Amino acid sequence: MRRQYRSAVFREEDLAEDPMAQFARWFGLAAVARVIEPNAMVVSTADAVGRPSSRTVLLKRFDERGFVFFTNYSSRKVREIDVNPYVSLLFPWHSMARQVVVTGSAARIGRDETAAYFHSRPHGSQLGAWASEQSRVIGSREELDQRYAELVRRYPEGVRVPVPSEWGGVRVVPDAVEFWQGHENRLHDRLKYVTEGEEWHVERLCP
Repeated sequence: MRRQYRSAVFREEDLAEDPMAQFARWFGLAAVARVIEPNAMVVSTADAVGRPSSRTVLLKRFDERGFVFFTNYSSRKVREIDVNPYVSLLFPWHSMARQVVVTGSAARIGRDETAAYFHSRPHGSQLGAWASEQSRVIGSREELDQRYAELVRRYPEGVRVPVPSEWGGVRVVPDAVEFWQGHENRLHDRLKYVTEGEEWHVERLCP
């Protein structure tokens, strides 16, 4: 199952001035290369005693402030963020022999920003946010389907769906961002932006 990576060497002079600009550059290339769901990322959190958990979610926006995803605030990930805000994000772009690893702290975004995104979602996704008490035990699939069917009757297509109080956005503010490029003979390139106060500096890591 071994694969030999044959990418060009990734050098410090290839980098943008800051990690968010570099992420935008690589994210755009992943989209052009038709990576399947390039915004899919593994979000890793840990509880108060350090036990980790991971799951894949979709990145919905990013800018100089950080990376934003949306979720149910009663989910395991947010319950863990509430007691331990330090998280890791992983973007696994295997077909390009690239990955991006982000570490930083997470916090809930404002309700206005959440509402604007919620009402841009497809109608069915809005209802799904109400139907699912994410990470809670449920008796059966039928119970979930019944909840959804009731919501369809209550909020038919064209009726404005209110934003659930326990649903919203989370922003991850990075303190380090590593750009990994696969290379021949497992001599991969790893260039990592690390914060120093208001400034970023770049480290090269051994593969």
